[in-house]
Amino acid sequence: MDLRYPIGQFDFSQTVAREARPGLIDDIRQAPERLRMAVEGLDQSQLDTPYRPGGWSVRQVVHHLPDSHINCYVRFRLALTEDQPQVKGYDEKKWAELPDARTAPAAVSLALLEHLHERWVRLMTAMTDDDWARSFHHAELGPRRLDLTLALYSWHGKHHTAQIAGLRERMGW
Repeated sequence: MDLRYPIGQFDFSQTVAREARPGLIDDIRQAPERLRMAVEGLDQSQLDTPYRPGGWSVRQVVHHLPDSHINCYVRFRLALTEDQPQVKGYDEKKWAELPDARTAPAAVSLALLEHLHERWVRLMTAMTDDDWARSFHHAELGPRRLDLTLALYSWHGKHHTAQIAGLRERMGW
């Protein structure tokens, strides 16, 4: 198994059927609790253990999720209120090395993710078919439709939770 991509890599060529959206939104709704369960009972040493050789620590993965999802939430809001807004990327590796990502309690980001996802789910459940077809232009990745971005972030939460679960299984935690 590929420790970096335990559930496989995301398929950017897929199309997202209208009927798939409620399940993908539900994945977003459930992501904070799934992540909370994945780290439940881990001590500080375990939280500071890389999920794979050369990878981020569990703590950094936990802090990465709200970092990434906050960026995505803002992109959704921009795409819904502007015509194909330009958005910039961010250096997630450098963000993961900042002091808060290396040392803050996991509970801080678990709470942030929970509340962020509550807002995001409220937004997404009110979106129309036309809203889902809206897009933003990512400086590095090009145009991105909101429906495909939903699928990406459904995958993203599961992807990182599976990294932590895989480590726990390998280490017998």
